[in-house]
Amino acid sequence: MRMKLKVIVPVMLISISAGIFAFAKIGGGKEDPPGRYEAIITLVGQILKEGHYQPKPIDDKFSKEVFSKYLRSLDGEKKFFLKSDIDALKVLDTHVDDELNGAPLDLFNKTNELIRKRVAEAAAIYPVILQKPFDFNQKETVVIDPESMDWPADNAGRTEAWRKSLKFRTLEKYAELIEARDKDKSGKTDAALEVEARQKVKKIYDKYFDRMKTRMKDDDRFSMYVNAITTTMDPHTDYMPPLEKRSFQEQMAGKFFGIGAQLREEEGRIRIVSIVTGSPSWKEGTLKADDVILKVDTTDVSGYAVDEAVTLIRGQKGTEVKLTVKSVDGTTKTVKLIRDEIKLDDTFAKSAIITGEHRIGYIYLPEFYADFNDRQGAFSYNDVAEEIRKLKAEKVEGIILDLRFNGGGSLPDVIKMAGLFVPDGTIVQVRSRGGETQQQKDRDKSVQYDGPLAIMVNEFSASASEIMAAAMQDYKRAVVIGSPSTFGKGTVQRLLDLDNFVRGDLGGSLGGIKLTVQKFYRANGGSTQLKGVESDVVLPSPYYEVGEKKDKDALKWDVIPKADYATWSDPVDVAPLKANSARRVANNEAFKIINENIATLKKLDEQKTYPLDITSYKADQKKNAAALKRYDAVNDKVKEINIASLKADLAKLQGDTVKLARNKDWLKARVKDAYLSEAVNVMNDLIMQSFPKLKNNYTEANKVKTPN
Repeated sequence: MRMKLKVIVPVMLISISAGIFAFAKIGGGKEDPPGRYEAIITLVGQILKEGHYQPKPIDDKFSKEVFSKYLRSLDGEKKFFLKSDIDALKVLDTHVDDELNGAPLDLFNKTNELIRKRVAEAAAIYPVILQKPFDFNQKETVVIDPESMDWPADNAGRTEAWRKSLKFRTLEKYAELIEARDKDKSGKTDAALEVEARQKVKKIYDKYFDRMKTRMKDDDRFSMYVNAITTTMDPHTDYMPPLEKRSFQEQMAGKFFGIGAQLREEEGRIRIVSIVTGSPSWKEGTLKADDVILKVDTTDVSGYAVDEAVTLIRGQKGTEVKLTVKSVDGTTKTVKLIRDEIKLDDTFAKSAIITGEHRIGYIYLPEFYADFNDRQGAFSYNDVAEEIRKLKAEKVEGIILDLRFNGGGSLPDVIKMAGLFVPDGTIVQVRSRGGETQQQKDRDKSVQYDGPLAIMVNEFSASASEIMAAAMQDYKRAVVIGSPSTFGKGTVQRLLDLDNFVRGDLGGSLGGIKLTVQKFYRANGGSTQLKGVESDVVLPSPYYEVGEKKDKDALKWDVIPKADYATWSDPVDVAPLKANSARRVANNEAFKIINENIATLKKLDEQKTYPLDITSYKADQKKNAAALKRYDAVNDKVKEINIASLKADLAKLQGDTVKLARNKDWLKARVKDAYLSEAVNVMNDLIMQSFPKLKNNYTEANKVKTPN
């Protein structure tokens, strides 16, 4: 009897029409229960059509786009498939929409079968090529850019493509070894260095193919296939297999359940770097820094990447994990640990004091985190409010909120956080699929901090970061400092657990889909999508081609009516701040070097063909190195910032040497930060601009009251 999957819709997340999914026949003409893959594909198809904010028509055109994207994800360098494979698969390039509607998974199954075969063939090609010496005096070139070449016509063409690619990788190692020999005067011959270079490259590819053949499972390729579908709808709609879904939820919450050992991969081995104080590993007492993990339960983790090993080690709170460990003394032992909560302190807000012309508070917020499963968990709004409280107690004259590299996170937290700086009012407008618009408001009339405020952003500031920067800009509450514009992610996603949509056992969890369901608009009506937020004070960008605009599947920019909101009573006058900064930047050697570096990177990006002889390669490297070497001197051109942790925070770290060391590194990274340095200059100007009001406020707040 055929299994039917009943759709169970989580009403609080998204409204998708309920019903019974009808699955196509699978197998030899009889009605079999749908497998996990068929169930996932059918669910994803219906969710995209009925739940996505702005779904594209799922038709043959959509199918062809998915087809091309999936092939790129499987064979981005065009080193596995043959041209004949692509031609054979092309008869299925309009099949994706059918599979989403219940047809057999012919495209995935045939592509999966082919790629496994071609990977096995390539695994036999590279060792043969690397057995023979390369002639680095022979004049020839290699094309690295896959967009500039086709798939190999036949086996001979594929072998030649691998030969050139391996020769280039070996040439890179060979040139490095020659440079090292010339420095240390080791006396090794060119021939010996060529052998060593090939051995190093072989080791890299041995590891690569071990992963491709033994740990790249059908599930992994299926996830790639589903993501080719979802990201063709828009870049932020993702399918997450069960373990990836768990990792995403852990990242949002700022905590996970594990053993509290920090790891690194070293020569194919997983080595413990340090133990987190108070964690299960710390309490058990056996594990030490530099111990090597050989097995996690029964799985040999030799050759594993760190993230792969971490996935095995983490799990449900209270469950046991067994590690087979080789200690630094050479002994091997099995350690049993009970998983417990580990907090990711590095993802939480933290503050510091910058002293100089004025006393400035600095708050670093790496993401808008929120633990939706635990009311007592970490929430970025609460933490930033606490950092503001501490900084006010330190009598700061201005606050810089650093949102650089902050990719976003919790919408409720950013709305409440904006309310710390402005009275009640619309922070962001959110538009749903049907066109309905909601004004998301801060409803707290109180303002926790009313002094000078600056927001630092760059191209990697996205989503919630852009909401925060845009709100402060629209209310004229703060000056936004940074790259010309932010990332441009103006969409809202909901994480839907696919297991909630089905009834019946399909042999394991189906994972989840992070679905784009709404779009953000500023209080002034403009979307943050695609264009991002333009900085008031623009600083030279150190990055080349970053942002939503790079993705052809990104949703478009548009506008809606302006919300009803009142600007800040003492609006920031950005014009003089912008003019003063522009004069400083024009004469700033660090920023001049950054601009030159970007120009060099653009030229390097345009290079598609590379020489395979040592003379031409060295000449290329010398020219590029000379241009890029100037960038190393950027920090030398930056005046040191006098930045220090709050005494209360340092007191909490006493006795934890690992956290103290990390805190020291965190401060050190900011001492010669050209962007933070200029933000401090802008804040100094803003404080002076606000000084009369600020002086009165501090005088009133600090009056000594005489007891009655």
